Amino acid sequence: MEFVHAHTVPSPVPFVPEVTLHQAAEPIALWEATEAGGASQPPPFWAFAWAGGQALARHVLDDPDLVAGRSVLDLATGSGLVAVAAALAGARPVTANDIDPLSLAAAQANAQINGVRVEAVEEDLLDTDEQFGVVLAGDVFYSREMAGRVLPFLRRAAGRGSLVLVGDPGRAYLPEGLIERAVYDVPVNEELESVAIRRTTVWQVVAAR
Repeated sequence: MEFVHAHTVPSPVPFVPEVTLHQAAEPIALWEATEAGGASQPPPFWAFAWAGGQALARHVLDDPDLVAGRSVLDLATGSGLVAVAAALAGARPVTANDIDPLSLAAAQANAQINGVRVEAVEEDLLDTDEQFGVVLAGDVFYSREMAGRVLPFLRRAAGRGSLVLVGDPGRAYLPEGLIERAVYDVPVNEELESVAIRRTTVWQVVAAR
């Protein structure tokens, strides 16, 4: 958590100002800092409020009945933004999952600064079948490999009765057959996204037929 605090500044999320996140002011400098140890490190997705996560967070805060009183999994949590929003909307318990320990440190730091409780789980859950009332995933279709592993997990969860929602700003590997729930124009980090606003959709994933 010390690394997270040292390289970020707490600030409100542009599209979800109810939530404060530890965010990087200088994306490229942080990218370099995570690699300074020499060992290969995943990109610091945890230090930014990505469009898909912002849309999902906005969606559950605007319609808390989606998650209130239900167990929630925030898959590939990144900063923990969606997990924090779910907890603020009344979800119990909330699990923030990622394979990057820095992501989970950020999620815990962000839960603390927002006064909510989030359980951090550092594990690849994509081959598991633990049941949650709601499964949330923001920006998970950015690569063919990731989409190929995530989609079957999400469809299995839907088949077991979970409400499965994803936030996606038109990433390259967004699958077909999803149900549109809401569309937002989300402010994003222009240095990372090359634009200031991303049209972002919240989709519902249904079981495979």
